[in-house]
Amino acid sequence: MQERHFNLLCIFFLLAIPIAGLVLDEPYYITLATKVTILAIAGVGLNLALGYGGLISFGHAAFFGVGGYVAGIIASHALNYDPILEWPFLIEGTTQMLILWPLAIVISAFFALIIGLLSLRTNGVYFIMITLAFAQMIYYFAISWPSYGGEDGLSVYLRSSFPGLNTMDGLTFFGICFVWLMFAVWLSSRMTNSGFGLALQASKQNAVRVAAVGIKPFKVQLIAFVLSGAITGLAGALYTDLNRFVSPSVLSWHTSGEIMIFVILGGVARLYGPLVGAAVFIVLEQTLGGVTENWQFWLGLILIIVVLFARGGVIGLLTKEVRNE
Repeated sequence: MQERHFNLLCIFFLLAIPIAGLVLDEPYYITLATKVTILAIAGVGLNLALGYGGLISFGHAAFFGVGGYVAGIIASHALNYDPILEWPFLIEGTTQMLILWPLAIVISAFFALIIGLLSLRTNGVYFIMITLAFAQMIYYFAISWPSYGGEDGLSVYLRSSFPGLNTMDGLTFFGICFVWLMFAVWLSSRMTNSGFGLALQASKQNAVRVAAVGIKPFKVQLIAFVLSGAITGLAGALYTDLNRFVSPSVLSWHTSGEIMIFVILGGVARLYGPLVGAAVFIVLEQTLGGVTENWQFWLGLILIIVVLFARGGVIGLLTKEVRNE
């Protein structure tokens, strides 16, 4: 099977699950499909940096959590009729998705810019540890922030609104997340197949040669890192709306590890790898999690097998297409 056909099959199954949930009157299926979709968006963000840029970031939970907290904090102020800021000028909260999404994207991108400017001056294990350190700093800050729940997290109660749509309806909210996933995949495809994408992938292979032809690898990698953080931050905002709750756990290194698992399981540097990886992760969590508390052991075993014997991830294994990844 060609990878393109496999990708279309993945989209079909993703759309079929919530429809089946609607027909069978099982809203939990719709929630699971929505969760897979949102986590896949986060994976698409990381895949841009990791898969195409070779930037092994263990701090993408920072962007996921920042996006989530931006959406949660602003929405909670609107629901509590409590202004965010009263002096020197009045800033009120809002539950409008069309305002929350750009704010989550911009603020997450800003954090990615700051972290990238510092961490991209290193490479290898040093880059991994610096990105992890920044994420943990933000994690502990969230824990010590009592104004927004501290360690207990922040409840939003109501899902944010979108003009003309009932976002409290599970299928409608799934549709919103699905559109964002398709846009993220399209954007990733356009970028990686452009001149910028070729420069990014060349920097991954040999930064010295890229610099020799007049391209600045640092600038290219920084742009990719910022865009990666922005996409991941959007996923965090959607995740807060899905759960109507956000807590410091979304900022922990476990979240960074899970997003990386999505990319590796599905297939590094494959457009739909994060979607397949997120789906496999959720299926294992739901099936094995009901049998044993130690279901992560089997996930780890599968991950080891994929890394050792299926370097192209699940997509590479099923489509028999091999790349230099």
